Amino acid sequence: MAGEKQIAAAAQKKKAAVKKTKQPVRLYAKGVILGYKRSKSNSYANCTLLKLDGVRTREDAAWYFGKRVAYVYKAKKEVKNSKFRVMWGK
Repeated sequence: MAGEKQIAAAAQKKKAAVKKTKQPVRLYAKGVILGYKRSKSNSYANCTLLKLDGVRTREDAAWYFGKRVAYVYKAKKEVKNSKFRVMWGK
């Protein structure tokens, strides 16, 4: 009986420790808009080039293909109690 109580107490301590150390998950990646896809003379405004932090190879970039992009900027005037504005794209 005493051994079972110690095991149960140790299990509860482990569960409590896991809850305390859990960090929030970041659901976005920061990046920079470089400009439009273009050739020497033509510019394609419907295709924007992005540089994402931590993405160096084509295989890393493949995961982001088709994901939504949020262009977040700060304005002087408050709208809906926030000075931040967002333009969504794909």
